[in-house]
Amino acid sequence: MKGLSTVMKKKKRIVIALGGNALGNTLPEQMKAVKITAKAIADLVEEGCEVVVAHGNGPQVGMVNNAMIALTHEDEHQPNTPLSVCVAMSQAYIGYDLQNALREELLDRGITELPVATMITQVRVDENDPAFQAPSKPIGKFVSQEQAKMMKEKFHYIMKEDSGRGYRRVVASPKPVEIIEINTIRTMVNSGDLVIACGGGGIPVIRQGNHLKGASAVIDKDFASCLMAKELDADFLIILTAVEQVALNFGKPNETWLKQVSLKEAEEYIRQGHFAPGSMLPKVQAAVDFAGSKPGRKALITLLEKSRDAIQGKTGTMFSM
Repeated sequence: MKGLSTVMKKKKRIVIALGGNALGNTLPEQMKAVKITAKAIADLVEEGCEVVVAHGNGPQVGMVNNAMIALTHEDEHQPNTPLSVCVAMSQAYIGYDLQNALREELLDRGITELPVATMITQVRVDENDPAFQAPSKPIGKFVSQEQAKMMKEKFHYIMKEDSGRGYRRVVASPKPVEIIEINTIRTMVNSGDLVIACGGGGIPVIRQGNHLKGASAVIDKDFASCLMAKELDADFLIILTAVEQVALNFGKPNETWLKQVSLKEAEEYIRQGHFAPGSMLPKVQAAVDFAGSKPGRKALITLLEKSRDAIQGKTGTMFSM
């Protein structure tokens, strides 16, 4: 297969969707993880790519949410912090670490004319999305039944028991409809900036006239990255995850790793149930959506540390028409 680096000479704009493994689970872990992540992204810059970065925020938004709940316990006059605000906080502090790590790595490589900036991004969702009727995305730490009852009564949270491990808050995960700041992101990218946007899938908002109201939800970062890639007319969507390639029959004796997948094949694999919901399934769905949105667009799923090899066609799973 012809390496992507050859193709990239003509088609350079890519959107990278970073998985949770690229950020760690705590602040100290994140400080270390972003240095490794920055090296992988800088590799892509050196391959001639114009890069836009999106990322998840699962552990981080849970940590912020827990901290805000603890604050209400310390001060009874302190109102509860909406989940949309927790997402905004996580976007900012992840972006802070990531953009500084990227700036340092680029300068270490002698790349001095590439500004790096984080855009705090709101993403509109449909208030009638069926996901709001069936919240399923766990947020925050496990708590006891008594604590769960208190949180339900005090904050109107939806709490669910999880396999005997305790109770957790669950929220909706609606599909992204519109990236509010997309024109600003596009302007920054067109001017040559390396932009970090749609962190954690974006701050979920619902439009009420001219007002944007925060929604008690989280948006899947793979779907948000797909939407951003289409809006920016990117050539490639690269979803970085914890495995080098996508597999059929994952973890079974007949496990088969995939290198190139057509949209028709991918849709059949989805129908057969090969990909786990909440894990590989949204990544494959996002890859299929982007690759099928315009002739010539391709999507790639691979391991963070293998990203340079992947764009050279040496590994990863490529989705195309």
